Amino acid sequence: MDPHTEMILEEYDAQLPLYRRLERIVQITLQDALSNNGLMVTAVVTRIKDRESLAGKLENKGDKYHTLSDITDILGARIITLYTDDVDRIAAVMEQLFDIDWENSVDKRRLHNTDSFGYNSLHYVCRMPKKLVDEPDFPQLNNIRFELQLRTTLQHAWASINHDIGYKTGVEIPHFYLRQINRLAGMLEMADDEFSRIRTEINDYRRRVQQLVQNGKLDDVQLDGDTFRSYLQSKPFDMLNRRIAAINQAEIQEVSLDPYLRVFIAFNCKTIGDVDRLRQKYADGAYSLARHQLGNTDLDIISSSVGIQNICIVCILANGGGIIGLTRLFNTINGNNPQNELLADMIYKQAKDLPFMHI
Repeated sequence: MDPHTEMILEEYDAQLPLYRRLERIVQITLQDALSNNGLMVTAVVTRIKDRESLAGKLENKGDKYHTLSDITDILGARIITLYTDDVDRIAAVMEQLFDIDWENSVDKRRLHNTDSFGYNSLHYVCRMPKKLVDEPDFPQLNNIRFELQLRTTLQHAWASINHDIGYKTGVEIPHFYLRQINRLAGMLEMADDEFSRIRTEINDYRRRVQQLVQNGKLDDVQLDGDTFRSYLQSKPFDMLNRRIAAINQAEIQEVSLDPYLRVFIAFNCKTIGDVDRLRQKYADGAYSLARHQLGNTDLDIISSSVGIQNICIVCILANGGGIIGLTRLFNTINGNNPQNELLADMIYKQAKDLPFMHI
């Protein structure tokens, strides 16, 4: 090992505690920034280059570095996202957060020729600004440069695979295998773009659905999981629930109404308009059933599902579904259970003399 390499390694040993301190600060800073900006990622990782790896780097490229401070990747951080467009959103936050060494930063996504594919990542060389960290006892924290990489999950997978089979062994790969690797790289790049495009289109679809629901154009909204949740956001069963709660001055406990999507599909509802018509048609019957059930009790807590469940019960009974239909309902919303048939029988007996049974 030459004296120059030994000198830099000794400097590394002396400053390692400082790098570890900065690593903890960077990790916390990144996580807080992402959380505060509502940015979801799959991973935030940091690492300090170990001594052996640094020694190997210096043996290969030692003449490039005069001191340890010339090496920008002793401390490295990586943010991995699901979608390519999230990389740019996160990049905008990082550029406001850190002092960026633009001369040594690089966007490798823009370096490919039109006929080439491969390693994609956005690399920043950063410093921690004093507005974030100002420790008079450790002023070096603001001078140390570190690398920050932003990439997608697929880009990360490609980088890891390419590192393993591309050059990790130090053996030159025949052209035939290089061509296969590049073909796969192109497929991953297309997949990354397609996932982002599909997410954008789904978000646009959800916004259109929400607008249609808000404008009352429910017959134009096909019934599915997304549209049903949008419909529930308008609180269509709240008025009925409050009427039922008033019977005993009860408190309403919120629960998920998502299981009722399967019920309405079983009722052959095709649009949100179909669901809403059932709500309007059977709301009075649902209230009558609740009054019959609760009138002689002191129950002071009811579930927010009481209104929608009673509407479904009345719909089944008014259309001749009987105990079998009620059992199917409870199996759908609660899961198959022998107790569901007993519950169906009890409710059938409660409802048998109510007006909607004789429509």
